[in-house]
Amino acid sequence: MITLRQAILGTVAGIATVGGAQAADLPVKAKAVEYVKICSLYGAGFYYIPGTDTCIKLGGYLRAEVALGSNSDFLGGFNVSSQGANGARNRLTNYYTVRSREDLNIDTRTATEYGVVRTFFDGTFSWTTGNYVGTNSGTGTTAYSGTLAAGTNPLTGAATLYGAGAGSINPTDGGGSGGSLGVYYAFIQFAGFTMGKAVSQFDAPWTNYPGNNFDGLVGGSGTVTGVNQFTYTADFGQGVTAAFSAEDTTSYYQAGNLNMTGASAYGMLQGAYGTNAIGGSRSPNLVGMVRVDQAWGLFQASVAAHDNHVAYYGATEPTGHPDDKWGWAVQLALSIKNIPTGAGDTINIQGVYTDGATRYNFQNLAGSTYSMFGSSGIAYQSIGFATAPDTVFVTGSSQETVKTWGFRGAYTHNWDPYWNSAIYGAYAQAQYGSLAKTTLCGPTGVGGVFGGVAGVTGCNPDFAIGQVGIVTRWTPVKNLTFSADLAWTHLDQKYSGTVTPAALIAVPAKPAATYELKDQDSVVLLLRAQRNW
Repeated sequence: MITLRQAILGTVAGIATVGGAQAADLPVKAKAVEYVKICSLYGAGFYYIPGTDTCIKLGGYLRAEVALGSNSDFLGGFNVSSQGANGARNRLTNYYTVRSREDLNIDTRTATEYGVVRTFFDGTFSWTTGNYVGTNSGTGTTAYSGTLAAGTNPLTGAATLYGAGAGSINPTDGGGSGGSLGVYYAFIQFAGFTMGKAVSQFDAPWTNYPGNNFDGLVGGSGTVTGVNQFTYTADFGQGVTAAFSAEDTTSYYQAGNLNMTGASAYGMLQGAYGTNAIGGSRSPNLVGMVRVDQAWGLFQASVAAHDNHVAYYGATEPTGHPDDKWGWAVQLALSIKNIPTGAGDTINIQGVYTDGATRYNFQNLAGSTYSMFGSSGIAYQSIGFATAPDTVFVTGSSQETVKTWGFRGAYTHNWDPYWNSAIYGAYAQAQYGSLAKTTLCGPTGVGGVFGGVAGVTGCNPDFAIGQVGIVTRWTPVKNLTFSADLAWTHLDQKYSGTVTPAALIAVPAKPAATYELKDQDSVVLLLRAQRNW
């Protein structure tokens, strides 16, 4: 029995040993790898980048829109100089302009012992309708704007008479005709500092849009496409913050430093009151801001200083130059939330005053140069023109600043969870000093460059822009919105009488004829479909 028992136990032990060895040789199922892990530290939509402690969020929108009554996707028919036939109001003027755009933004955040390190990028890919303009060849030949070389005048194909600094629209937002790429934002935030391209600290939180879709609203600053800056923001708690910023002036904040020695009546009809003589960059714009955010809304006060640096009086260094002239701007903004008319209803308003810093009122997408044609009961047609640079001067003089003031605002009402409407308006006025008025219009308004022209009965370069609009939005499902925005703009210019140019006006198809000096209007309807993601 003992021998048999020992034999059985030995056999069982052997089997167990062999079984154990075989089990050890079998492959073990690997633990599932978590390729995408939700990051809940910074709100919905963030995920950890695999193998790191950095969270990332992708977002953006796809937009398709058409603007009726404009050669520009974001303006009315304001200007024949920067937008081809936009203000000509003839058979070369587009009745519609279409744009399709994809926006992509990338937000990354990493927690560190110094606080969160954040990077943010936002870029756009756009395709926009161009327009056909006359080539001034005398044969009626036209050319598509998309075929003109960069930096050329769409009216003539020649080098531009004056660039973005003198009131034309800066194309760096990816808003040109045909296909274009725009970089809106690209910045780093660390320990209270913001470095890179971001919305100006001067701007109200709604930038150009207190309640509108229309881009060309005056009456306040607006860098919706961002501006390069170095900023420090202090958070004092209880919703109180303050910021100091040094911001790049070259792309978006130059309205022009005009030498009126080169002014002509012919050029003034196109909104050119002289030759633009902006020099190289010397100082960034210096901006300070204080903001209070509360449950009822917010209040913000902003100030800015802008250095006007002129190149030379003439083409060469020995001609000399005026000294630099610092301009400034101040803006107040107020937002009131959840007013008694309905849940989510808001009122956004702001007011601004500038002295030698025009772009803080006539923001970049609105421009500050106008040349518009219309009907007339006493002449071939009518024309209204105006411009608002930062400063003006004549050869041998110092710079004289142009002063402006303005306001804009909107009331938004939510009809139900799917529909809302906003009514909005804006006003901006530009006022010239004695040097400009004497040079352009003479001491009494009947002399100078333009006041002495035959037929002119009133001459004053001051002007105002008034705007009123209404927009309605329908959101049938989350993140998909259809909207219609109707905007009216009125140019209140101060010239009167008639003018008969001795040569063809450099505007597509306009003849040498008598034109009445008259206020002008523009109406634009913007239809948009947008899917956010």
